[in-house]
Amino acid sequence: MNLCSKIWCRSIQFVFAIGLKILPIRKPEIISGPGKLAELPKFIKSLNLKKPLLVTDKGLMNLGLPNPLLENLTATGLEYAVYDETVPNPTIDNIEAGLKVYTESKCDCIIAFGGGSSMDCAKIIGARAVKPRKAVGKMKGYFKILKKLPPLFAIPTTSGTGSEATVAAVISNSKTHEKYPINDFCLVPHYAVLDPLLTLKLPKHITSTTGVDALTHAVEAYIGRSNTSLTRDMSIKATKLIFENLKTTYDTGDDVQARENMQLAAYYAGVSFTRAFIGYVHAIAHTMGGLYGTPHGLANAVILPYILDWYGKSAYKPLAKLADATGGICEKNDSTEIKAKKFIAAIRSLNEYMSIPTKIKGLRAEDFDLIATRAIKEGNPMYPVPKLMNKAQMKEVLKLLVE
Repeated sequence: MNLCSKIWCRSIQFVFAIGLKILPIRKPEIISGPGKLAELPKFIKSLNLKKPLLVTDKGLMNLGLPNPLLENLTATGLEYAVYDETVPNPTIDNIEAGLKVYTESKCDCIIAFGGGSSMDCAKIIGARAVKPRKAVGKMKGYFKILKKLPPLFAIPTTSGTGSEATVAAVISNSKTHEKYPINDFCLVPHYAVLDPLLTLKLPKHITSTTGVDALTHAVEAYIGRSNTSLTRDMSIKATKLIFENLKTTYDTGDDVQARENMQLAAYYAGVSFTRAFIGYVHAIAHTMGGLYGTPHGLANAVILPYILDWYGKSAYKPLAKLADATGGICEKNDSTEIKAKKFIAAIRSLNEYMSIPTKIKGLRAEDFDLIATRAIKEGNPMYPVPKLMNKAQMKEVLKLLVE
């Protein structure tokens, strides 16, 4: 990357870093603990809300996971509507269909129930509800909504995306296969219900990839250049909890305490990256999700160690600090470089333990230019990464991800 481009990127990042330190970003009100979901209907009623729209997916509905919530809503005297057509990497079509249910059912609040896809879909349904004349594509980027959303209750059923704490929603265009983030302060949910009982029956491959997704949020936020004392603290807490609990949740699905710790880790990481941004891991993962339908957590887990390798010495110092905070990775007299490399090795070891692949299935060399173009467009100039990357350099990294 030439000097002028570097100066431009870093200048934009500096302005945003200052702005995010000054501007207040709402934290959701947390309702946390085993069985807390049962208390939500009465809480909704206490807010004088009449009819929520539940946004979820067919898989969860077929499993019956939302049924106790729906039964409690009815028992509390609340009517509700359901939109359960959300797909992985939610599309503009999902948003418009969900908006139609919200509008025609005369709903006044939204409950997002599921993983990141359901939460992202719910966020933009809310955005469209208050901005009916603004197409989803016009919301792409930063601060294109700027209007208070209907009350939004986020109920994560995985421990990874952190969407219950973030200003972001990621949407796909099913026609162009482009996947892009929409960012606005108003997208932070008003309430987050963290009930670990909802995550007890997660399949192993979901537990593993969503867990490393949360780790990716924490790491990318921490090694970036827009940190504050809050984001550093949240990233360290998240990283420590993940290394202490992810293997347990993978091995023993019914450990409630470990599941609760992973939910907190995902939330902490969400708080961190929504203020300190992410990096090229996410930029590439978003693009692959749109192009190939690669699950977001899986893409992040595979890509993360390769990008950390590429950053090299520019990321050694913060990675060494994460290694120290996590504990058990380094020896007392290890150098900063050795600590950083051991931390990256620990991520690879964690992936291997949980049978996460080292390559991206279906990645084709003929797509490198399109992937690099879209990912660089997302990452530059906004993501305050340790070292800036251009298209040619990204293509070199992509070569390492081919099966």
